[in-house]
Amino acid sequence: MADEVLAAALAAIGRKERTESEMRDWLADRDVDAEEADRVMTYLVENLAVDDRRFALGYVEDKRRLSGWGNSRIESVLWGRGVPRDLVRMAIGRDDGEGEVGRATRVLLEKGEDLGDDRGRQRALGLLARRGFCAEDAYAAIRRASRGDVDFDPAGGP
Repeated sequence: MADEVLAAALAAIGRKERTESEMRDWLADRDVDAEEADRVMTYLVENLAVDDRRFALGYVEDKRRLSGWGNSRIESVLWGRGVPRDLVRMAIGRDDGEGEVGRATRVLLEKGEDLGDDRGRQRALGLLARRGFCAEDAYAAIRRASRGDVDFDPAGGP
């Protein structure tokens, strides 16, 4: 049974990368007893099949670059997926050279938001809030994009 459980766990990870917490839930959903689940998890962690640090770093990079998410939304999702807070903060704190205001500005420019009037700026503020940017960074990005003082290449970012 142990080999079957491990093989199934490895197959599940192959389809979708999971956090330690998610993998424990996955095992529990399949009625794997606690002792066996601990053995499987020990193997997966020791062999780096499950690595919360790697997961957090990759998730932050993907959501910033591909989805245009801000730190607060990323942080919330990672906590919800069971990534320890210290790893979440470490991953979010890594400098990617763009910064929150730069990422928020890129989102506005990619979306082609009309910032010429209050209505457009309010729409932009709502967009950035939904993406997880704090109000201070959102306002700064709106000002920056409104002034047009950003070099922007849609394929490569600001």
